[in-house]
Amino acid sequence: MITNKLIKDLFFRQKRVQKAIRETGADGMLLTTDVNIYYMTGVVFNGYYYLPVDDEPLLFVKRPGGLSGERLFSIRKPEAIPDIFLSNGWQLPENVLLETDEVSYNEYMRLQNIFHFKKTDNATVFMRRIRMIKTPWEIEQLRISADRHAGTYARIPECYRPGMTDVRFQAEIEYRMRLNGSVGFFRAFGPNMNIFMGSVLAGENAATPSPHDFALGGGGQTAFCPIGANGTLLSEGMTVMVDMAGNYTEYLTDMTRVYSIGTIPELAYRAHRISQEIQDAIEVTAKPGVACADLYNMAYAIVEKAGLTDYFMGTKQQAKFAGHGIGLEINEPPVFTPRSGEMLEENMTFALEPKFVIPQTGAVGIENSFLVTDTGIEKLTVFKEDIIPLT
Repeated sequence: MITNKLIKDLFFRQKRVQKAIRETGADGMLLTTDVNIYYMTGVVFNGYYYLPVDDEPLLFVKRPGGLSGERLFSIRKPEAIPDIFLSNGWQLPENVLLETDEVSYNEYMRLQNIFHFKKTDNATVFMRRIRMIKTPWEIEQLRISADRHAGTYARIPECYRPGMTDVRFQAEIEYRMRLNGSVGFFRAFGPNMNIFMGSVLAGENAATPSPHDFALGGGGQTAFCPIGANGTLLSEGMTVMVDMAGNYTEYLTDMTRVYSIGTIPELAYRAHRISQEIQDAIEVTAKPGVACADLYNMAYAIVEKAGLTDYFMGTKQQAKFAGHGIGLEINEPPVFTPRSGEMLEENMTFALEPKFVIPQTGAVGIENSFLVTDTGIEKLTVFKEDIIPLT
């Protein structure tokens, strides 16, 4: 629903984006992906959104039918757009930003042949950097999502029954997610990032490498989707890591908690405490102007001191990041890597996820979502963080 508060926020976003376009020297920006169209309009449609550098936006809609507006035009194909420009006395853009990291080569060439652009630049990177800094309305949506996220996690112990598999356990969690308002869609940027509502990793499956660019892998149920739960029987002595999507509004929060079945080794508890220690250290240090690389290196130094580098972010395959931005997509900038060039800025939102895989036991560690404030960071996903027994 588009409220007055959202309308004001959309107007603020438009002016901010136009200011950034002006700094590039472009005439405007042409968007066609659902994430960016939603960010600029508050709705999703199949078509094109054009934002001139110094005028109101134009919407060219293929589907759904029935939409109307002063600067909204129904089209069957993009070849109709130039005639609309010319019939209204508008000059065709020559220098534009296009989502060149996301549109296909055929789509790019089609638009080039229609408009005969003299110059194009990358709107994908441009928009991801714009979206990295959240507006007040977006932060409000993230808070709502985080609160419902924690509410679902509070019900996870009731999902467990002796003798069930990780897939059945995850299905019980997903059921409660949907009842609690989850939209049931895990939106990630980039190819080969398919995952169903999140990940549940039980026992040794947590160590299974995956081709997907997530913190930990898992074998999955089929070779076509090799990530996450794989049918492991939940058994005595293993951990179960739950990393299910916080998609209770359009904005995604990220949170991981660990559950145990029976008695687990002291090494698992120790590694989990190191994860909490990393979070505590970063909560004290992180603020606007701090380099993301420095935060990763701080985390890794704590891991080294604890003698746990062989288990950090995997065993057979170790992820080289410990945190990432969140928003309309689960993997937005900034990214906490040793070579990141990004700095924290006020109103960024990110997930911090220092995790470990303990052989013969499973994954441990925590993940929480944070907001960068003017003086530090604020935890959004507030829920108990110790390993929780399943009985």
